[in-house]
Amino acid sequence: MSDEQPALDLSSFDYANPAVTLDAIRAVNPQRFEFEMLSGIVHVDTAKHVVVGFKDLTEDEFWVKGHFPGHPMLPGVLMCEAAAQLCGYYIAKYVAGVGAVIGLAGIDEARFHRPVRPGKRLIMVGRGLKIHRRLTRFKIVGTVDSEKAFEVVVAGLSLGQLSELRGA
Repeated sequence: MSDEQPALDLSSFDYANPAVTLDAIRAVNPQRFEFEMLSGIVHVDTAKHVVVGFKDLTEDEFWVKGHFPGHPMLPGVLMCEAAAQLCGYYIAKYVAGVGAVIGLAGIDEARFHRPVRPGKRLIMVGRGLKIHRRLTRFKIVGTVDSEKAFEVVVAGLSLGQLSELRGA
């Protein structure tokens, strides 16, 4: 998977004061508790369809005890989930409309380059490949300590409004 666009200077963003806080993410994304895979979003460029978010990994994450005992590392499937939540936020907020539920439609070209461990910050850059209110594709590259940790192409599908899905 090649990076077609120039890289962003990830050190220039203020992770202590994200542009989109966890509470603001919760206003858009439905995931809660152990399945909240974003700590904040530090950059959104709707003209270029770029979003930069992060997850601060702690020792008390639900997966630490069992994956793997004594040498915990973030499971690849949860890296993909974090990427999907970042894209889901972008799609619901800027494409399909707040209240839209974005479902995972596909994971392609997933590659894992290094372990991601508790105590680290996983930074993800999502770049829109195809933007449409029903089906959207993003390429996401995740880094830790300025090293590529993973990359994936995520497709998201708008499933309708949350109120419709609840039967309201």
